[in-house]
Amino acid sequence: MTLLECLLVLAAGVCAGTINTVVGSGTLITFPVLLGVGYSPITANVSNSLGLVPGSLSGAYGYRRELAGQRQRVIRYGTASLLGGASGAALLFVLPASAFEAIVPAMIALALVLVVFQPRLARALAARRHPDAPPREGGAGTFALGYLTGVYGGYFGAAQGIILLAIFGLTLDEEMQRVNALKNVLAMIVNLVAGIVFVFVAHVAWEAVALLAVGSAAGGQLGAHVGRRLPPQVLRAVIVVVGVVAIVQLLAR
Repeated sequence: MTLLECLLVLAAGVCAGTINTVVGSGTLITFPVLLGVGYSPITANVSNSLGLVPGSLSGAYGYRRELAGQRQRVIRYGTASLLGGASGAALLFVLPASAFEAIVPAMIALALVLVVFQPRLARALAARRHPDAPPREGGAGTFALGYLTGVYGGYFGAAQGIILLAIFGLTLDEEMQRVNALKNVLAMIVNLVAGIVFVFVAHVAWEAVALLAVGSAAGGQLGAHVGRRLPPQVLRAVIVVVGVVAIVQLLAR
């Protein structure tokens, strides 16, 4: 890569790390940039997954206060993400590149609707529960949805964070910022396990990985600084804006 291309990949990493920590879908920035500087789609996807792991780790560290008390959730749903990420990475070498293209925009649109109406849906669900019932902690269905989101994340991953926010926003009795903290950890697990699989079976552009790693780590801290200070309503608005942009970009490919 030329110096200009290196700077472009580094800047894309910063933007992706920031957006992934606050919402998700940073891959929609980094993946086209890697294609633009000359990498093949498979190499770009593989290198992108590895390069964004430090950004997810940085964002999770930035949200460490919101992670307090969520150890069991991280273990339970992290297992689902690990299994799903490994499955998705394997599918990348089995399914055609267009396998998810038709359904991903619809998945993101549904997730956005759920995010927007999550407070109203949560109130409706709470009204139907017995007053002495324990807080909702998900269940087998939530585990399965977490696994399927991990499969998608391991395969491609754009906007997996938005989908996770929608799932856990409805199935856990928890505020949005703490759900966002959980999302950052799960996205990191998916990217990490997929990246490990890719190292053994695909070509990795290590120079791109290094640039994305540095940029996304810095972006993760920036995203945590900004995202943790957003009121729930503003955070939902940011999610919707990023999600709509993601849908438009995916449909325009």
